[in-house]
Amino acid sequence: MPILRDVFLALSTNTLMRNFVVGFPLSRRVSRRFVAGETLEEAIDVVKKLNAQNIQVTFDQLGESVTNETEARAAKDGYLRALDAIAATQTPTQVSLKLSQMGLDLSADVCLDNVRQIVGKAKQIGTMVTIDMEDSKYTQATLNIFKTLREEFDNVGIVIQAYLYRSEEDVKALIGMDATVRLCKGAYKEPAEVAFPQKKDVDANYIKLAQMFLQPNGASGGAYLQIASHDEKIIRWARHYTAERKIDRTRFEFQMLYGIRNDLQRQLAANGYTMRVYVPYGTHWYPYFMRRLAERPANVVFLVSNLFKS
Repeated sequence: MPILRDVFLALSTNTLMRNFVVGFPLSRRVSRRFVAGETLEEAIDVVKKLNAQNIQVTFDQLGESVTNETEARAAKDGYLRALDAIAATQTPTQVSLKLSQMGLDLSADVCLDNVRQIVGKAKQIGTMVTIDMEDSKYTQATLNIFKTLREEFDNVGIVIQAYLYRSEEDVKALIGMDATVRLCKGAYKEPAEVAFPQKKDVDANYIKLAQMFLQPNGASGGAYLQIASHDEKIIRWARHYTAERKIDRTRFEFQMLYGIRNDLQRQLAANGYTMRVYVPYGTHWYPYFMRRLAERPANVVFLVSNLFKS
């Protein structure tokens, strides 16, 4: 349903709709399917429940496109508090962040300084930071900052989106850096000049990029693949491909979003795969929530059915 997808992606950046949805009494309850809560304490409780099912976690403190340095510093400080809580509660949790939340629209230097503090703190407590990829206007700047940080730290990873034409060359470079890469399909509305418009082409490119990582040369220096997908065809392919070639499970993991395909998450964990769930939390949940509705019609059905429950 590409039209419905485009509608929800457009709504994700609409201020009037955001104010309406956030102020709607049932919105927070419905959003909890995809968002762990608005506070760090609520998110920690979710992490503990997932860990009890042998499922690993990466935290995301929701927020993007800050408008001033004060907001960027506040977002950075929120991540530092989250890392302190991870250490204090001894929850083996990684964190993910967006560079637009760290001030990338304001200044690359401001952004780099904020992220460097987060990655440094994560290094101290022995955990990983993944830099999320946003829409294509940020791709090169995001990779530039990642490469700078990668020269200083070994606990920072990056996201690559399979729907972008440029991703094959980016993956080649990242394999050469022995990078940890979360491979996803892509969740933003992109023009046909920069991204594959057809799902079948995105799926084919996803498998092509994953194969590049899983080839013997991809493992020579420690490149690590995070297969981020809820697509059962992709997951079946990955399981078959890695089993047939006897690829060690320490070279890759599966990742999914909180609240989507919980059954499949538990199944993969029970079958001995590393299964990591992306757990978002915070008050700035509206854009994330709308992108989740855009991804699958079933999510929209869930939303509508809950709106009419007492």
